Amino acid sequence: MAGGHKIAHAAYQGPSVVKEIIYGISLGLIAGGLWKMHHWNNQRRTREFYDLLEKGDISVVVEEE
Repeated sequence: MAGGHKIAHAAYQGPSVVKEIIYGISLGLIAGGLWKMHHWNNQRRTREFYDLLEKGDISVVVEEE
């Protein structure tokens, strides 16, 4: 046999459980962080609305003409 024909082929070993767990935790943390940012943004907008309402800058009552 010629020496050039000995090529090591990587055998498929299946999914790595540790990698899959790390990927899952990472994706979960990213999705959770985005959800919390969305929630905080909605809270901020609601708080600003009620602050403006309390100051009298805006009103929810339609003015009659």
